[in-house]
Amino acid sequence: MSLTLSILRGVACVVALAAPGAAAFAQDITLLMHQFLPAQSVIPAQVLDVWADKVEQDSGGRIEIERYPSMQLGGRPPELVDQVLDGVADIIWTLPGYTPGRFPRSEAFELPFTMTTGEATSRAFWQYAEAEMMDKDFADYKMLGLWVHGPGVIHSKSPITEVGDLNGVKLRAPTRVTNKMFTTLGATTIGMPVPAVPEALSKGVIDATAIPWEVTTVLKVPELVTNHTTFGDSALYTATFMFAMNKDRYAALPDDLKAVIDANSGEEFSAFAGRVMQAADAPGLAIARDRGNTIIELTEAQIETWKTAAAPIEAWWVAEMEAGGIDGTALLEKARALIAMQSD
Repeated sequence: MSLTLSILRGVACVVALAAPGAAAFAQDITLLMHQFLPAQSVIPAQVLDVWADKVEQDSGGRIEIERYPSMQLGGRPPELVDQVLDGVADIIWTLPGYTPGRFPRSEAFELPFTMTTGEATSRAFWQYAEAEMMDKDFADYKMLGLWVHGPGVIHSKSPITEVGDLNGVKLRAPTRVTNKMFTTLGATTIGMPVPAVPEALSKGVIDATAIPWEVTTVLKVPELVTNHTTFGDSALYTATFMFAMNKDRYAALPDDLKAVIDANSGEEFSAFAGRVMQAADAPGLAIARDRGNTIIELTEAQIETWKTAAAPIEAWWVAEMEAGGIDGTALLEKARALIAMQSD
């Protein structure tokens, strides 16, 4: 925890204990929630705040969630996974993919044409993590939710229809897996957290970005590009998200307040978050249409050529996992089986 936050919390505790009736509120807890998007974005407003409001309500006001959007507690988005470990924040939301190699098993869900819907794939991701990740990749965290966004879309200044149209295009992708995929498909990939996308597009640092429709509204992407490539009922890619709490902070809670956190977290919350993210794609698409942008809807035949071109990424990923002593084939089979089961 930073010195400033430590002092602030210490002062708050002294004031609270000195106040009349302090004994009755000795168990009151303030939790700091930190993430990188503006407060009005879909995830903060429609997912994280919903969770926080419900926790506050169910705790009878004994838990207060202070919300810090847009990295207001300092640092960069890739640092969130350490901020929650160090106590800078009690709760964080971020992408595992912002710290390549840190959470390798989550990448099974980011492989090309693997996801189905946001809700089904998010539910599968939580189940998969319970079986494969909680005592490995996520062992140092109290996981509150794990989910994915809706089908990924390519937003570009020039039309992209065929795989060859990516040749030489400077493209931002969200994770190690998606960067590898787009590089294989011919693009020049440039990694950056999503808040940096608008400036990068406006300054010509990138020509295109791969993000879901949901986040294009707050980033004003339809004002910066005029072409959007979609893949019908298929999903070129998705990205995974983690909503996590400091493990010691959770352990220090009274049992009844732990129960409040648990009741509002886990598989059902993850499925809710994935459903909300995909539902929020519709307004982004509508804005692009209303502006007269070109919505490129690939045919099934065209999508098959993309699937063929992206197929080597699976073998690459399995080999990467095996090099790290992880059975990538088994993980991918489990991920796809869980997704299929939840999508039926």
